[in-house]
Amino acid sequence: MTTLIAIILIFAFSMLFTAALRAGAAGPSTYPQKRPILGGSDPETHAWQRFHIRYYTMTLLFVAFEMEMMFMYPWAVVFVEEGPKALAEMGMFLVILSVGIVYGWREGVFRWE
Repeated sequence: MTTLIAIILIFAFSMLFTAALRAGAAGPSTYPQKRPILGGSDPETHAWQRFHIRYYTMTLLFVAFEMEMMFMYPWAVVFVEEGPKALAEMGMFLVILSVGIVYGWREGVFRWE
């Protein structure tokens, strides 16, 4: 019952806060205020334009490096307890990531043209 009262109070407070913000707001906004940001000018490109594929592959390489670091920090703690078994598992993990990096290198991901 106490939880229900707390939820109702939080909901009521948020509604009052929202109403106070709306009451203090200025009148309706004008057209220049509604325009896209970009310094007030119209955008040169469409928002749904496609990006070059190289951004996609660089993102995949970034995720590979990020996953490597994310798994290596806890692995250091486990390595103290497990020893050679943990070393072999991390070796397999790094080999799999290295295959992805070598593939990206072969495809020319690191060349910006």
